[in-house]
Amino acid sequence: MATLQIREALRRAMVEEMRRDDRIFLMGEEVGHYNGAYKVSQGMLEEFGEQRVIDTPISENGFAGLGVGAAMVGLRPIIEFMTWNFSLVAYDQVINSAAKIYQMSGGQYSAPMVFRGPNGTAENLAAQHSTSVDSLYAHFPGLKVVTYCDAADAYGLLKAALRDDGPVCFLESELTYGMKGEVPDEEHIIPLGQAKVRRAGRDLSLITWGKQVFTCEAAAKQLEADGIDVEVVDLRSLRPLDHQTLFASVAKTRRAVVVHEGHLFAGVGAEIVARLQEALFDVLEAPVLRVTSRDVPQPYASNLEKLVNPDAARVVEAVRKSLGR
Repeated sequence: MATLQIREALRRAMVEEMRRDDRIFLMGEEVGHYNGAYKVSQGMLEEFGEQRVIDTPISENGFAGLGVGAAMVGLRPIIEFMTWNFSLVAYDQVINSAAKIYQMSGGQYSAPMVFRGPNGTAENLAAQHSTSVDSLYAHFPGLKVVTYCDAADAYGLLKAALRDDGPVCFLESELTYGMKGEVPDEEHIIPLGQAKVRRAGRDLSLITWGKQVFTCEAAAKQLEADGIDVEVVDLRSLRPLDHQTLFASVAKTRRAVVVHEGHLFAGVGAEIVARLQEALFDVLEAPVLRVTSRDVPQPYASNLEKLVNPDAARVVEAVRKSLGR
């Protein structure tokens, strides 16, 4: 096992796949000569050259569209958004072109490509750099939406995304790029649509993904001191969703709280709650609850940021409410 920062694990996945398949190229703002805004692509320009590591103007709509066209004619682009907030400028290209072209062309064209970059809140980046876009992309058929919490998953999931034959939205985080973890030395590929139980428990299932896994694990430790044993399920993939792991966990514990960074209204958590209550209504012993970011644009000030984002205290409160304690 190698111990890598998450940015290094992501880079290793891209480098290995670009060596394996010369159709893959990386394109985005500052990915080349600056080595990436968060140094994820550090050194890649030197190895692959300007034909395969391409610095672009500040024009997400333009280079995302260029990437879709390249994918349609047989290449396999990696489109890096400096932040997923900026992907909204290219929303038409991702949704109306990449996600729909296979069906609209009757299978004549596809868009095997990965859109990737940091998603959600970081620290003191304010509203226009802190949007959690999970639900904006998971809503549309034709896209796969994937995220990770540790270095091994970052590596294994990105490898799988780069080999997928359709468009994949790969959601990262500024706050986790510097986190270290063990990554297998051998090739490690995690199939998309496969959740992972991070912590087994008997009393309630915490359903989450991305960096909120750490929030749920912190809450689980606090609850353990009071004799409450919660299970933590990391979905890893929002599209496709691993119903088998999700339903098995909640059928066992009979209670659930969904924790995510998006907003409450029309968030991915609402879809998960609906599916749980449709499939397991007779099993559940309490309504499925949600802990999300509060329904306001993300503030800049650190103290207000903490009030808006999910934290362990809010998760503990929701668990106690579900358990009637």
